[in-house]
Amino acid sequence: MCPKKHIPSAVKDPKLIETRRQQIVAAAVNLFVEKGFHGTTTREIARESGLSIGALYEYVESKEDVLYLVCDNIHTTLETRLRRTLTEAGNARESLRSAIRQYLYVMDDMQDDVLLIYQESKSLPLEALHFVLGKEEQITGIFADILRRGIEDGSLRLDPGAVTLMAHNIIVLGQMWAFRRWALQRHYTLEEYIRVQTSLLLNELMSPDETDDTDTQVKKEEGEAVRGN
Repeated sequence: MCPKKHIPSAVKDPKLIETRRQQIVAAAVNLFVEKGFHGTTTREIARESGLSIGALYEYVESKEDVLYLVCDNIHTTLETRLRRTLTEAGNARESLRSAIRQYLYVMDDMQDDVLLIYQESKSLPLEALHFVLGKEEQITGIFADILRRGIEDGSLRLDPGAVTLMAHNIIVLGQMWAFRRWALQRHYTLEEYIRVQTSLLLNELMSPDETDDTDTQVKKEEGEAVRGN
């Protein structure tokens, strides 16, 4: 697991620290999405979280600490929901199909949060940014592990040297839905996007005489979606 950045607190009770920081994160996410990191004051975060400004500073030392906690919370939520799918299934191909579906659903649910990370993480100090990027790599590693397992069990056809690149490609599929939603949602529902992208990806990872069993349906739905728009 990727280590977390230590943020000092004047409070000694770990459970209370966790509770209060969750309050702070929930308030800050809404404010950062609405006003941006630089447009939000710590006083506004304190007020939105139900704390005095003095109490806020018992749990964080700066607004940058709050931004780090927000980024870490978003990544942790995404990773937790994604890992739930890994215990559900047979071979690596089915695990990959399930993981992609869950990943894209999570990215749809959290698209404003994900966009927030990519817009505002540049404001983090280098040490905190290092931890955030490490979390990104950890999530990408979930897909890399599935791909390696697929090579081992024979359910996926992929050069081992391309595993890292393919894992990053999958991550980009989710980012595309979050970042290009203004265009994609005019042509595809989320379900159609998942089916098309999963079919394209899995067909690339199968031997020439195999075809993903959702491909025919995907092409039909894709054609209908395009004609309808």
